[in-house]
Amino acid sequence: MKPVLKCDLLVIGTGPAASRVANRCAAEGWEVAIAEKREFGGTCALRGCNPKKVYVRAAELCDWIRRGEGTLIRTSSAHIDWPQLVAFKRSFTDGIPEQSEAGYRKKGMTTLHGAARFVSPREVQVGEQRVAAEKVLIASGARPATLDFPGSEHLVTSDEFMELDELPPRVLFVGGGYVSFEFAHVALRAGAQVAVVEQESRVLRPFAASLVERLAAHSRELGMTIHTGTPIESIEKTESGALRVQAEGAGGRETFDVDLVVHGAGRAPNLDGMDLAAGEVESTEAGVSVDEFMQSTSNPAVFAAGDCAASGAAPLTPTANAEGHAIARTLLEGIRCRPDYGPVPAAVFTVPALASVGLSREAAEEQKLDFTVEAGDMSDWSSMKKVSETCAAYEVLVDKPSGRILGAHLLGPEAAETINLFALAMKFGLTAKDVKSVLMAFPTFASDVRSMV
Repeated sequence: MKPVLKCDLLVIGTGPAASRVANRCAAEGWEVAIAEKREFGGTCALRGCNPKKVYVRAAELCDWIRRGEGTLIRTSSAHIDWPQLVAFKRSFTDGIPEQSEAGYRKKGMTTLHGAARFVSPREVQVGEQRVAAEKVLIASGARPATLDFPGSEHLVTSDEFMELDELPPRVLFVGGGYVSFEFAHVALRAGAQVAVVEQESRVLRPFAASLVERLAAHSRELGMTIHTGTPIESIEKTESGALRVQAEGAGGRETFDVDLVVHGAGRAPNLDGMDLAAGEVESTEAGVSVDEFMQSTSNPAVFAAGDCAASGAAPLTPTANAEGHAIARTLLEGIRCRPDYGPVPAAVFTVPALASVGLSREAAEEQKLDFTVEAGDMSDWSSMKKVSETCAAYEVLVDKPSGRILGAHLLGPEAAETINLFALAMKFGLTAKDVKSVLMAFPTFASDVRSMV
């Protein structure tokens, strides 16, 4: 039996929050152990944000060519080569686990492989290694939510979707969130027949309803079928090897015969098997219960960050980074530090992209704020005409008393880039007049911001 490993800090997970805290503490001379039950590197680097953008970029290139055909260029052969795309993605991700683990070791950390399980408030079993730690950070991320219907074992995750050797001709996505829509747009541009099935009444619920409606209509024009108010009832494999999906829609039973069903119906905190009760760590369905300083509400030796923490923050890499930064300061500087989220921009990397920061119109109305809405269709703007984009719009909320921007919502090319200008303006309290007064490189998508406020 291995001797107990004693350390100042045990970090569970190797994503952005985990690495930020581990690196800061190790740099200050702490004895740090870092544990991972999958490959070192975390979801964002290996299975999420970064590799996903490789697939999205391929879809964008195909769409640019489609829009430019007959006006900007002449071509009829451009298409996604799926095996080549997957190989290109792997060129970015394959080396990360080894490089990541080596980086931790070079900084003096002990790296551990295996699932973490609490055995007491300050002791955790990782594989065959018992660890006694003064402080524990749980940053284990999220996993696909459990779906309970007959045949759910036939679902593939977004991880598995990105590792497909070949893309089958008919693909159905369960759920109408960002995971489904992003990969549905990729599959559509790769030539597949694509359906998105959502049990709620609308898709992409966190984003501005008016822009979501435009994006959904555009997606349908491209050939995607979208079904709302249609919960999945079962999946079965037919004699031909295809998958038959049964769902109950408003108009009665719906049947879909497809080749692949992808799980895009939400994610849950990745805390399975961790035996939090043994560690006196309280949790809910939203994750580890934490206070405003990301410290466990029941065990002061434990902190949690990222998608596995019930902080109320959006489950995004930037928010995980902010939480990791705050925890590191709390541990090292002898102060209790709250995460400084500020306005958090978010994007759906469809083609075109959908992006948002700040309050929606509905949220502003619920708060009974006095505000104006600047909104419109941008498809006839010069910037959009130059690239033959017909799906582009904006909605900006401005506080009447102060003139400050309350929220911004964009749909169109490079919306995910442009939204950061609004986040910057909101972070530092700039007014709509301030934004309008800034001289910007022209013509650019960013320069359109001056016409939105």
